[in-house]
Amino acid sequence: MPKDTLTYSALKTFMSCRWKYHLQMNEGLVPLAQDDNLYLGSVWHSVLEIWYGGGEYNSKLERVASLIDQSFPNRLSDPRQKRDWHLCHAMFSGYTQHYPEEEFNVLGLEVEFTVPIVNPATGRSSRTFELRGKVDGLVQLQRTGELFILEHKSAAQITGDYIERLPADFQINLYAIALSRFLKRKIFGVIYSITRKASLKQSEGETEEQFEIRKAELIRKSKTGKTSAKRKMPETDEAYRERLIEKYRDPEMYYREVLYLSAEDAARTSSDLWNITKLILTARRENSWIPNRDHCFRFGNQPCAYWPLCRSNNNPNVRDNLYEHKAPHSELSAVLEDTDNENPVF
Repeated sequence: MPKDTLTYSALKTFMSCRWKYHLQMNEGLVPLAQDDNLYLGSVWHSVLEIWYGGGEYNSKLERVASLIDQSFPNRLSDPRQKRDWHLCHAMFSGYTQHYPEEEFNVLGLEVEFTVPIVNPATGRSSRTFELRGKVDGLVQLQRTGELFILEHKSAAQITGDYIERLPADFQINLYAIALSRFLKRKIFGVIYSITRKASLKQSEGETEEQFEIRKAELIRKSKTGKTSAKRKMPETDEAYRERLIEKYRDPEMYYREVLYLSAEDAARTSSDLWNITKLILTARRENSWIPNRDHCFRFGNQPCAYWPLCRSNNNPNVRDNLYEHKAPHSELSAVLEDTDNENPVF
């Protein structure tokens, strides 16, 4: 009998808000509106997948340029798309110059796995769930031959707090254990490759009315009753692009860290995974999907994507107009063959 799929995303959602998990996993309900920040991150992952994939250098450059152009088709009329289009091009240009050579060999990209979820106390597999996932890359260090997960991230800021949280990344600890089991090869840890998203904005200049107001104020403050001020004109695309490219020459826009997975990390993660599955089974059995109202506005005061539905007390009109039905885990392949394959990547 097929087992139910659990992914890191599903586990994270359940632990943050069980009602949200129920809407996503049991009802297959997803928002129609797209999260622009998540979309930009998705495009960036696709760009790096091309870059680290096979092929001739110039061909990869052309494919990346084409991908970015196709990802923002309304950039001439949509300011957000235009900004992100410029940003992706500048990020890629800077990234390839900052990392002209790597200290690892890429063994696989977008590597998927399916493994049993094992009770760490007994060694027995769950009869209900299996764990599935996908990692950005699997690489081998040239110096030691050790295998690592390559994890690409884009972030608004790379602060000390951000870096401090990396060792506690449940997803990577979980996926390192799972991929080790899937490949029957030890995964030693993760290489985090983080690129900052520049906050530079293209200057819109000022209207004639805004200029006249500013000019009048300058004249009022001037001892001579005159000013040489000129109207601020909109920044050209070329000038904005150059500012972004210059920004990405700064080494501070990039961060790399190699983290090793300890035996203690692995044991704790395996135990946490098993305990979460027990909580999900209890919620299923009791049909109890408790909402976490502290999570509704957790990220930068932005509401959860399901907030309109919760606020409306599950109003069918809100449901029909703002959400659609989609099969859970659609980011994974429909079928992933059995996990006894000795070397599914190599």
